[in-house]
Amino acid sequence: QVQLVESGGGLVQPGGSLKLSCAASGSFSSIYTMRWYRQFPGRQRELVASHGYVGPPYYPDSMKGRVIISRDNDKNTVSLQMNDLKPEDTAVYYCNANIKVSKNAREYWGQGAQVTVSS
Repeated sequence: QVQLVESGGGLVQPGGSLKLSCAASGSFSSIYTMRWYRQFPGRQRELVASHGYVGPPYYPDSMKGRVIISRDNDKNTVSLQMNDLKPEDTAVYYCNANIKVSKNAREYWGQGAQVTVSS
């Protein structure tokens, strides 16, 4: 069974930094794009950053310069470094990946990590 397990959420002061990590486990043949989303209460999840198996990462304009996504293909992990955090960054952050199991690829989600930015 494929799982994405996140770690690193918590409470941070405004202006601070936090790093989230996500590890894929289970039996699979390939991991394609890995992404981070976040979700505010009562709203749909929004993309924070994505990283293909190769090539440069992608950031929506609203996130450029504030977050850095990195992945380790050997360890099947993806991380999100967040800097200069603001109270409005408070949300649940989800790891997401397209993973090939046997012949088919599908989307998997992590359990979510709460990030709270508050003094």
